[in-house]
Amino acid sequence: MEIQLIDIPKIQNAKGNIGVIELDVVPFDIKRVYYLYDVPSSASRGGHAHKNLQQLLVPLSGSFDVVLKDGTEEVTVTLNKPDKGLLINNNIWRELENFSSGAVCMVIASRVYDEADYIREYADFLDYVRTNKK
Repeated sequence: MEIQLIDIPKIQNAKGNIGVIELDVVPFDIKRVYYLYDVPSSASRGGHAHKNLQQLLVPLSGSFDVVLKDGTEEVTVTLNKPDKGLLINNNIWRELENFSSGAVCMVIASRVYDEADYIREYADFLDYVRTNKK
């Protein structure tokens, strides 16, 4: 499974840094942006895959782990730098866990919310990826 971290350009200044996400940084058209915050350290988020949607996860504050599964491999990526985003392509199962206190995860998505695009059960995901292999 290929893991792609995207560099978020930053403007450095003695007064603090500015992260800049413009259209040329994200490899898809941005249709939705949302963020996760106040997630208890014992909780997990995600636990689903998308048939068509792509996402870029950016840790604005704190840290968390992203567990990615493609039906064959499993990889865990720790996100803890606001100038690095994790690109998650479609047909990848994702689970977010181990949120630090004060962690904020911004999600930039290629599509608007569509419940029909979600695969919410792991067994269904495995069936889907086996059926839809290229």
